[in-house]
Amino acid sequence: MAWSRGLARFNKKVTNRVQGLWAPYLPPWAMIVHRGRRSGREYRTPVLARRSGESLEVVLFYGERADWVRNVLAAGGAGVVRKGRTADLVEPRVVDSTDPGLSRSTRRVAGRNRRVLVVGLR
Repeated sequence: MAWSRGLARFNKKVTNRVQGLWAPYLPPWAMIVHRGRRSGREYRTPVLARRSGESLEVVLFYGERADWVRNVLAAGGAGVVRKGRTADLVEPRVVDSTDPGLSRSTRRVAGRNRRVLVVGLR
């Protein structure tokens, strides 16, 4: 179950700008760097992300129809800034929160009825 679109619009305009100050440096936050599907413009989206081995797991609180998720999936990857370090995200896929391949903590945060973006780190 995704959060409301109204809350998503508010966060995009207000909250993300504030979170962008610490997201690239303070785990569990991370900054996803992606390109617009049509515009080609670079965007930076702060997210809560958990590293699990060579993957990064991001609970999709707004669902898989969020613009940044669609951009990452369409491009087949993106960049990430986490703990002040930059890495490439490759082979993105969206899985259900019950997927046994997810870390236990990600499944707990996601709860039921949520989707999770899983991307490889390079």
